[in-house]
Amino acid sequence: MENIITSKENPTIKLYQKLSSSKKERLQYGLFVLEGLRIVEDAIKEKSSLSHIIMTKYAYEKFGYVIFQADLRDTKTIVISNELGNKIALTDTTQGIFAICRIPVQKKMIFSENGRYIVLYGLQDPGNVGMIIRTADALGINGVILSGSCDLYSPKVIRSTMGSIFRVDTLIENDTEKLFGILKENTVETLASVIDKDAENINNCLFKGKQAVFIGNEGNGLPAEISERCDRRITIRMNGTVNSLNAAMASGIIMWELTK
Repeated sequence: MENIITSKENPTIKLYQKLSSSKKERLQYGLFVLEGLRIVEDAIKEKSSLSHIIMTKYAYEKFGYVIFQADLRDTKTIVISNELGNKIALTDTTQGIFAICRIPVQKKMIFSENGRYIVLYGLQDPGNVGMIIRTADALGINGVILSGSCDLYSPKVIRSTMGSIFRVDTLIENDTEKLFGILKENTVETLASVIDKDAENINNCLFKGKQAVFIGNEGNGLPAEISERCDRRITIRMNGTVNSLNAAMASGIIMWELTK
């Protein structure tokens, strides 16, 4: 076994903690963090670029096989004490396996014929964003676009994706004008998800060609100027006195209808 690191002043541990807590640091270094066996294995399986794998002594003895699963010549592995692992963990019951991953260079999104896309406009709940990406992966959505939403690479978003972050095509475009320009240039029809009895009932919608559905902020929904710019407005009809759904739940229903 490698030398066991016990000090939180170790440069790699200090870097891990900076990346865990600060979007500014993630952007500066171009790195984000992972915690948990499954997501580290997913990162390796999807050939994501890992700079470090960090394991507690306990995890190394139990999950050490992970570092032999793939070509990790560009990845440094360090072993830390179980106590230090508990200190840097962001979960209550950590498995003791962590990683630092390089943020991929953002590529131009390819809008395929009959492609289905979700635009998260102003979403601020990391759990919602992560769950939507995971659902998009499960339902075969072609891409997820974030505009004015929370940090895609925050630990809570990454954890909520359950590994789907490595499989779903994503694009970050915070400039609204550029966003609509990109969609128009690629002949993508835009649909605003709204709470409005006059909007199209999603159960009866006909989806043809390339479609991008805008999902708005958890509390306020889509701004009026955004929904008005979209080609169509759609809604999920609800029974009783319920007049809204959680953003992740609503997105799941919409994605299901888009891919039927």
